[in-house]
Amino acid sequence: MSWRPTYRSSKFRNVYGKVGNREHCFDGIPITKNVHDNHFCAVNSKFLAVVTESSGGGSFIVIPVPQSGRLDSHYPKVCGHQGNVLDIKWNPFFENIVASCSEDTSVRVWEIPEGGLRHNMTEAVLELYGHSRRVGVIEWHPTSSGILFSAGYDYKILIWNLEIGEPVKMIDCHTDVILSMSFNTDGSLLATSCKDKKLRVIEPRSGTVLQQASYKNHRVNRVVFLGNMKRLLTTGVSRWNTRQIALWDQEDLSMPIVEEDIDGLSGLLFPFYDADTHMLYLAGKGDGNIRYFEITTEKPYLQYLMEFRSPAPQKGLGVMPKHGLNVGACEVYRFYKLVTLKGLIEPISMIVPRRSDTYQEDIYPMTAGTEPALSASEWLSGINRDPVLISLKEGYQRPHQLVFKAPVKEKKSVVVNGIDLLENIPPRTENELLRVFFRQQDELRRLKEELTTKDVRIRQLELELNNLKNVSPNNV
Repeated sequence: MSWRPTYRSSKFRNVYGKVGNREHCFDGIPITKNVHDNHFCAVNSKFLAVVTESSGGGSFIVIPVPQSGRLDSHYPKVCGHQGNVLDIKWNPFFENIVASCSEDTSVRVWEIPEGGLRHNMTEAVLELYGHSRRVGVIEWHPTSSGILFSAGYDYKILIWNLEIGEPVKMIDCHTDVILSMSFNTDGSLLATSCKDKKLRVIEPRSGTVLQQASYKNHRVNRVVFLGNMKRLLTTGVSRWNTRQIALWDQEDLSMPIVEEDIDGLSGLLFPFYDADTHMLYLAGKGDGNIRYFEITTEKPYLQYLMEFRSPAPQKGLGVMPKHGLNVGACEVYRFYKLVTLKGLIEPISMIVPRRSDTYQEDIYPMTAGTEPALSASEWLSGINRDPVLISLKEGYQRPHQLVFKAPVKEKKSVVVNGIDLLENIPPRTENELLRVFFRQQDELRRLKEELTTKDVRIRQLELELNNLKNVSPNNV
């Protein structure tokens, strides 16, 4: 047997990471110090959104992507939430629409004006209430224009139809906190990882659990669908507390196809998958490096390529969509790295080295664009369609500008599966509890003062009545 390692030729084996120059970085940003395991960053071709440190509620900042450099300390923020913001995601079809979720149990949808914010934004286009505890994860549907998923600490996933501003389905099959959600290409399947250490594949419209895995040798933390390969990839921890990744067949979760140990560090591993190049990127929270692999349908399935290294630890990472990449520089992926200690956001471009300056069709296949394949009502009726694909060759231009229309809704109860989700929602954060307590104290003080005033008035009226009684016989 040969001692040489197996070698497989790959056009991506020389991919390297390039950090943007200082003038292309975003400096002076008060990045949140929240320890929640999330990215706290979302990017599209127009804007960069970052969750910021704030007092008296949650906020995030929205910066136009070309507006790099040092930010003013009084730069306007989106600050409508009453609790810390835990997740933000841009709508893949309306690039001015961003969703956020918070410890205040709400999910909110915001419309950012062209050119960015000029003053603080406090009014959301939609305020969605349905969870009884804080909401930790949100995901947009990959092909439908008005479907949003939210996962809360009440162990439930709500499906929101933004055309009517209401939840249309509640998935209640988890026994602990949902850690992550991922869709397959056409959005017909949803994979979730949960704190109960189980991996689930769910049919989202019916809420049926199609497959479930509880593998003792691999405790799942994060999950991602691998495009149309009918595979899932999870990051987690082995029984010896080493970080590892596992590859699964989505139709058989009895045991993983392959497992691979990464290292013995303790930070959470975030997986990022590029369906166009079949490359997997692994970035650890608190690490300074990003490993990347190529995934194939044949053995060895996972082919290690290279590693990008940096001395600065990352708090989270945002990912630029494909149509926002620099095709002329052979850029196949771009991260936006949050460096909390420096208040800095660094763009990191993953580049395939090529000598020719012409368009490289082999590394830029047709990719998902910003046109929705389905409306919300079509998807809810049971229709599935693949994403509308575009070519990046001549620089992508959308055929027409879509307009997001928010429904006008009145305050009312939200009933899903016969349960009123808005009935008696208790405060779930310390700040919210304190606000409710002080509000009640003020109300009690006001009522006591009002009662005292009325008591004095009653005594005065009684005295006047007695005087009238005493005076009336004398007059007679």
